[in-house]
Amino acid sequence: MASKLEAFAARTGVKYFLFNFTDLRGIQRSKLVPRAAAAEMERTGAGFQGFATYLDMTPADPDMFSVPDASSVVQLPWQPEVAWVPGDLMMNGVAVAQAPRVVLQAVIAQAAARGWRMKSGVEAEYHLINADGSDISDERDVGDKPCYDQSALMRRYDVVAEICDAMLELGWGAYQNDHEDANGQFEMNWTYDDALVTADRHAFFKFMVKSIAEKHGLRATFMPKPFSHLTGNGCHAHISVWNETGEKNLFDDRNDELGISELGYHFLGGVLHHAESLCAITNPTVNSYKRINAPQTSSGATWSPNAVTWSGNNRTHMVRTPEPGRFEFRLADGAANPYLLQAVYLAAGMDGMANARSPGKRVDVNMYTDGHQVRARMLPLYLLDAIRIFDENKALKQALGESFSNSYVTMKMREWNEYSQALSAWEFRNTLDC
Repeated sequence: MASKLEAFAARTGVKYFLFNFTDLRGIQRSKLVPRAAAAEMERTGAGFQGFATYLDMTPADPDMFSVPDASSVVQLPWQPEVAWVPGDLMMNGVAVAQAPRVVLQAVIAQAAARGWRMKSGVEAEYHLINADGSDISDERDVGDKPCYDQSALMRRYDVVAEICDAMLELGWGAYQNDHEDANGQFEMNWTYDDALVTADRHAFFKFMVKSIAEKHGLRATFMPKPFSHLTGNGCHAHISVWNETGEKNLFDDRNDELGISELGYHFLGGVLHHAESLCAITNPTVNSYKRINAPQTSSGATWSPNAVTWSGNNRTHMVRTPEPGRFEFRLADGAANPYLLQAVYLAAGMDGMANARSPGKRVDVNMYTDGHQVRARMLPLYLLDAIRIFDENKALKQALGESFSNSYVTMKMREWNEYSQALSAWEFRNTLDC
């Protein structure tokens, strides 16, 4: 069989390929493979030692191999002699069950067996900060309400435009870029697609934004809450489910007040039913809970939820219905693993559709000012709470796979314990004289 990567290299002039996979912490791992070796490795995969990454393996485990998905290869617009190609991890000829891309494809297959095909788009917010990580990179970006600030946006035109040009060149359908609600914060949007395509692009987008920022002497961070007084970095997901050919949006019903079908409401019901469990994956770091449970920021709003509620076109809720045929899930943050983010929403939504779960009554109040009037379930306060709730959720763990779920819980508990053992400046300041 002819090598697709060799044909790609011949057509584009690529000299090297980054054989890539994403581990459970969302860290991208790669080997740089020269063109001359790419054809053979396209068949066998590039070898990695799993214990050296975050995949809940031991030094005794055999090598695993990232077998590239050549249909998803991307030439680096800022370094065109190199291409990035995501792969699926294999060990002893069997897919690595806890590998995030493998997890997503398994959930997609479950949906396909029922004639369902999820499409999604993401809004990946990030901050541009100084190279040393000390502060936002634009010392003039100090307004209390900097959202859509034209001057602050244009002072970072060189970075934002280069990223947007790259997305346009790659055919993603980039359509808008803006300065977000926090000083030094930006959001860039591209067109929705099938869940796996969006996940691959989301992973590449994070790599691209960081790389281009470094090229300009800056640092980009998707950290959920990098500055305590500013709005954190969310990762809103816009989701709909289509028929198996991808031609009919099964969430679209123009006879409904919000334009949502019964199946769509069941999907929403599933996400809301599992909301607290979802947090372990959509909000996967200690820092995540300083975003979804944050006090009022300097702009006047956190733009993140803290309760399990849904509404129409109202951004103060966990779920917004911006237009017919889709939902905006506003729970996740910038630390979310691009593949697990799609997988957990689809798994929860499928449970809702399969079991005809009701989302309950829509809530239309301003949750930031009048949330006390609503008797709603609150989201977890800490990562530890979310991990424990997820670990008890048999339905969600089964949908995502027991091997993945157990490895994920093990890794996250280890991460929580490491955090708990670290002494903070707050502790010294408040307890040193006890």
